[in-house]
Amino acid sequence: MRIAMVSAQASPLTEKTDQGAHVAELCAGLRSAGHEVVVYTRRDDSTSPDLVRGHDGFEVVHVPAGPPRALTEDELVTHLGDFAEFVRRRWYTQAPDVVHAHHWTSGLVSLISAYRLRIPVVQSFHGFSEPDTRQRTEAEFLITREAAWFLATSTEEAEALCRLGIRRARVSVVPSGVDVSRFTPEGPVEFHDGRMRVVMAGEPACDTGAAAVGAVLSTVDHVELVSTDGVSRTGRPAVLRSAEVAVCAPSTERYGIAALEAMACGVPVVATAVGALKDVVLPGVTGQLVEPEDGRRLARVLKALLSDETQREQFGVAARDRVLSRYSRRRLAREALSAYQRALAVREAAVPPKSGRGTRA
Repeated sequence: MRIAMVSAQASPLTEKTDQGAHVAELCAGLRSAGHEVVVYTRRDDSTSPDLVRGHDGFEVVHVPAGPPRALTEDELVTHLGDFAEFVRRRWYTQAPDVVHAHHWTSGLVSLISAYRLRIPVVQSFHGFSEPDTRQRTEAEFLITREAAWFLATSTEEAEALCRLGIRRARVSVVPSGVDVSRFTPEGPVEFHDGRMRVVMAGEPACDTGAAAVGAVLSTVDHVELVSTDGVSRTGRPAVLRSAEVAVCAPSTERYGIAALEAMACGVPVVATAVGALKDVVLPGVTGQLVEPEDGRRLARVLKALLSDETQREQFGVAARDRVLSRYSRRRLAREALSAYQRALAVREAAVPPKSGRGTRA
């Protein structure tokens, strides 16, 4: 299958955003399954080549739409027409079988570019608009009417899509994944002084989470706190392997990538029960979940886990197993392909029969 990924605001070649990492993992899985994958992202650096082939085999096209620098979403909107025209011309030459759009800006570009070619568009919103952003709200409404299928990265996001008026039968949950050959329990471990180590993984924790971890550290001897914030993706496995426990305490979470990386390394996770983390972490099996504003509960859970080596080992083994069974590239690619095939069927059913040709089978 020829698959076009449109990710106007987040390149899969960089580590700047979780959306970019999500797209990269999905593309890698699809490519390893033998499919042709081309990602279209806006050129935000004048030194970026027109076309790059990633080390996982998929191609990335840098679209010249607007000045080659980072733009805010409001600035980008005025250049979406140029983006759509560039993509449309390429697709007239060789049309993909399906288009997968990431974020509402990419969805708008994709629908415009694919309309006359009748290419089905699969939409991932990756978050929704605030009530006062009228332009985005109108675009999202159009996308909900015209896209052939929808992907959510979590059960919570799927429920939000339904509240937008999308039928649940047109929504598939395809979560983020992790490279289980890179994030493993075996491998180099970052050197430390022998104290027990708690790793704050992912985006900076919410104030409640940070305060709770600080409270634990003040009452438990021989424990240190480190953060993966600012650590390169290549260096993160060694940091995670050095940890007894990983804490993911955001107030919102769309992807759960940080927790997945820790779990893939065999590290139990204490996380706030928000977004994708509610799907990723199985309480009492791979770690524990606490409410985002319950700092006391988070502190108690973390302290108990640090004092119980047997439970940490059990959680760590189960965490690795869960990632292998549910969040591997192979499984995510298979689930995405199932959604693409459903989108193709929806578009096929919607295309009127050509005169003199009869109906399509």
